[in-house]
Amino acid sequence: MSSAVTTEAERMKFFSEEKGTTTHDDKVARKKGGLRTMPFIIANETIEKVAGAGLHANMILYLIYQYHMSNATGAYVLSIWGAVTNFLPILGAFLADSWLGRFRVIAIGTIISLTGIIMLWLTAIIPSARPSYCNLAIQTTESCPSPNSAQLAFLFSSFALMAIGAGGIRPCSIAFGADQLNNPDNPKNDRILQTFFNWYYASVGISIIFAVLVIVYIQERAGWAVGFGIPVGLMFLSAVFYFLGSPLYVKVKADKSLLTSFAQVVAAAWKKKHLELPPTDSDKWFYHKGSKIFAPTEKLRFLNKACIIENSDKNLNSNGLAAEPWNLCTVRQVEELKALIKVIPIWSTGIMIAAVISQHSFPVLQAKTMDRTFIGNFKIPAASIYVFAILTLTIWVAIYDRLLVPLLSKFTNEPRGLSFKQRMGMGLAIACLATAVAAEVERRRREVAFREGLADKPQGVVSMSVMWLAPQYCLTGLAEALNAIGQLEFFYSQFPKSMGSIAVALLSLGFAVGSLVASLIIGIVDDVSKKGGDVSWVSDNLNRGHYDYYYLLLSILSVVNVLYYILCSWAYGCEKSQIWDEEGKELEEEELKDHKGSPIIQTTAIL
Repeated sequence: MSSAVTTEAERMKFFSEEKGTTTHDDKVARKKGGLRTMPFIIANETIEKVAGAGLHANMILYLIYQYHMSNATGAYVLSIWGAVTNFLPILGAFLADSWLGRFRVIAIGTIISLTGIIMLWLTAIIPSARPSYCNLAIQTTESCPSPNSAQLAFLFSSFALMAIGAGGIRPCSIAFGADQLNNPDNPKNDRILQTFFNWYYASVGISIIFAVLVIVYIQERAGWAVGFGIPVGLMFLSAVFYFLGSPLYVKVKADKSLLTSFAQVVAAAWKKKHLELPPTDSDKWFYHKGSKIFAPTEKLRFLNKACIIENSDKNLNSNGLAAEPWNLCTVRQVEELKALIKVIPIWSTGIMIAAVISQHSFPVLQAKTMDRTFIGNFKIPAASIYVFAILTLTIWVAIYDRLLVPLLSKFTNEPRGLSFKQRMGMGLAIACLATAVAAEVERRRREVAFREGLADKPQGVVSMSVMWLAPQYCLTGLAEALNAIGQLEFFYSQFPKSMGSIAVALLSLGFAVGSLVASLIIGIVDDVSKKGGDVSWVSDNLNRGHYDYYYLLLSILSVVNVLYYILCSWAYGCEKSQIWDEEGKELEEEELKDHKGSPIIQTTAIL
C-alpha cells in the first residue's frame, strides 16, 4: 500500500471541468450515465480496493516466510513496489486524458490487475513457484533455500502487473464516476457531485478497513492459498461489474494533455532565448488569445519569452491564433507552468513524510513478536494493527470538517479553519513525533525481550501488548490527514481548474519518491550498520537488531524536513488562491467552504 492509505492518486477531475452551456454531444451523453451507473462503478472500485489492500497488508510476512527474504530485503522490495504503484497512475492519467479515454484505461487496468493477482495466487498454490519449505522458528533466512531466478521473476512479474493495473484504475475511477453525474445544466450539479465524492470515499474507506481486518485474518488462519484466492475472486467480480455497466456509461473522449502544453512553453521559451524581455505593463507584446490574462507575471521571467509575439504576420494565422503552438504560447500557458514550478519546493517537503508513512513492513514484524490477544482468546493478525492509522485518518476528517472548522474559523478568519500551510506543517511535525514514539516503543519491546531471555529467539513472543504499537499508527494517520490532504488542497488553490489532475498527480508522485527514499534509507542503514561484523540495525532478529535506532534516524530526518519546510513556506509567500480567468471572479466564502472537506480529504485514505 502506498500508504495503504494514500496514496493512490485519485484525480478529482470534475474540478477541471469547465462550466458552460451544454453541447449537442453532452445532450446525447445525458441519455446515458446517471445514478444507475453508480452500483457498477463503485462496486468495481470498492472490490478492487479490498483485493489490493488485502494483498499488500500482509505481504512482508509472505516474502519472509515463503521466499525466505531478510527483513531488510522484504521491506526494500515492498518499497520499490509501492514506488512503482504510485508512479504509474501518472502515466495512466496521461493515457486517459490524451489518447484512450477513461473507460478504456480502467478496462485495461482491471484486466491486467486481475492477471497479476492470479499470478500471485499461483505462487501460493504451486509448490515449485517458490523455494522449498523452511521452518523459520528453528532456522534463519540465511540458512533456508533462496528463491531461484525463475521463481523471483514470476513473483516480481505479478507485482509489476498489479502495479500497471493500479496505474490504469486509480487515476481514472473517481473521474469516470463524476463523468456519469456531471450535468452543467443542472443547478444542483455541484451538490450532486459533492455527494458522490462523499459516498465514493466512504465506500473505499470501509473496503480498506474490511481488507485489513478480514482478508488479513483469513490469510493468517486459512493459509496463503485461500488468503490470496479470495482477492482473485473479488477482482474477478470487480471486472464483471465494470463491464456489465458498459452500455450505460458516459464515455468522455480523450483530449489534449497539459503535459503537451508545458512542453510547448519550454520549447518556445528556449527557441526565443535570444530575445530581450519587453515590459509587462503592456499586453501588445504578448499572445493572450482566448484568455483574460493579458500579461505574464514577473516571477520566472525567462519563461515569458514563450508568449512574446515577434512578428504578428508570421506568428499568427488569419484567425489570430498561433500559427505554430511550439513557437508561440498563450500567457495563460506560461502562467500555468509557472504555477507548477512555484509549488515544487513545498511539494518536495512531502517526500520525507511519505517515506515515514510507507514504513508499514517493520511494525508488522514487531507485532508478530508481541502479545496480540485482544478479547478472550482472539488474536489480532499482525498486519491488522494498521487499521488504527486508517481509523484515525477517517475520524479526524469527520471531526475537523464538521466540528473544528466552524470553531477555528471564528478565530483564524480562514474558511477552512487552518490555512493549507499550517496543516501541512502540523502534519510534518506530528510525523516527527510518530517516529519518536515508534523508537521508544521498540526500545521497550527489545528491553523486555532481553529480560525474558528471548535475545536469540526472534520468533519468541514478549509479554508486551501489541496495542503499544497503536499510538504510532494513530499519529501517522493524523500526520497523513493533515499533510497529504493539506498538500492536495494547496495545489488545487494555486492551480486553475484545468490543472486539477496535475494536483493529484503531484501527490501521487510524492508518495512514489517517498517510497524510493524509504528503500534507499533501508539499504544504507543495513549496509552501514553491519560493517565491522556488527549486527545490522534492521537484522532479521529484531531482538539483536536496533530498529529503535532506525526509527530515531527517521525522526531526526523528519525534524530536518520540518526546518526545510519552514524555509520553503517562507520563500513561497502568501498562499492566497490564484484567480484564473475561468473563474471570472474570486470565489465566495461559501464556495470555499464547499471544498474544504470530504471530497479532497480522503484521497489519502485510499492508497
